[in-house]
Amino acid sequence: MAAKTVLIVYAHQSAGSFNAAVKDAAVEVLEKQGCNVLVSDLYEMKFKATATKEDITGAVKNPEHFCYGEETKLAWQEGRLASDIVEEHKKLKEADIVIFQVRLLYIRNPISFILFLLLLGVLVVLFCLFQFPMYWFSVPAIMKGWMDRVLTLGFAYTLEKRYSAGIFREKKAMLSFTTGSHETMFSSNGINGDMNVTLWPVQNGVLNYCGFQVLAPQVFWAPTRLSAEARDSLLKGWRTRLQGLLSEAPLSFPPVDSFDEVKGFQLKPEVHEKQADSPFGLTVGHHLGKRLPPHSQMKAGV
Repeated sequence: MAAKTVLIVYAHQSAGSFNAAVKDAAVEVLEKQGCNVLVSDLYEMKFKATATKEDITGAVKNPEHFCYGEETKLAWQEGRLASDIVEEHKKLKEADIVIFQVRLLYIRNPISFILFLLLLGVLVVLFCLFQFPMYWFSVPAIMKGWMDRVLTLGFAYTLEKRYSAGIFREKKAMLSFTTGSHETMFSSNGINGDMNVTLWPVQNGVLNYCGFQVLAPQVFWAPTRLSAEARDSLLKGWRTRLQGLLSEAPLSFPPVDSFDEVKGFQLKPEVHEKQADSPFGLTVGHHLGKRLPPHSQMKAGV
């Protein structure tokens, strides 16, 4: 049986940060469960954040009017993408779970090691996790660059293969991040607004769009404002969650067949009708003019 593999996409500049401690805990606990854990340490890799013509080897199809999505799709089909994108594709293609988190990989040449495991047929990535400090209510620029460049048209999505019919529908992904503000400030009546709204663009517009089963995020509220003991408690809770992470149920999003393509992908009347008696909308984005469903981007099964 192939080993399960977790890909952690990590974005923090300091190995001494709380984000690094969170990432290290994930690696330790998941490896003890028998997982192969890969880490794309974006700052250590000096990962290029900008989506440009340099991401394509050779001539572009239309130099007069460069369209990044179409040009990189063609380059992907013809094997002409930049090497750093290709290497991330290899990791992501094999991953079942992706965790967007922060740093590691103690292997001198991780790419060669990954290719070796793939050759042996023992590497099956289970999970992709993104670990990061929240910047301006979103991911850091270097992680956004990873999403822009690695989630290539054709490789990660097409117009026919997205959302519940997406290319990565058999894979899981989640966000794990720290904030600079306390939890109360990200409430529905807090000064920063509802965290469920903040998370919708990335969790729905990136992860769910590509078909990932999106697990509830791991949010570490304002760790720099806490005592060392309180931060240790947060890490303990994270380690506990990691024990059952691979079997967690994902957040709920309406499937593609809830929308009528002929009518411009509008929600079908029967879906509207099922929601008629509810005081809440269907999701944060599909609110139907009603109150937002509480915690729908923060907890599964609500």
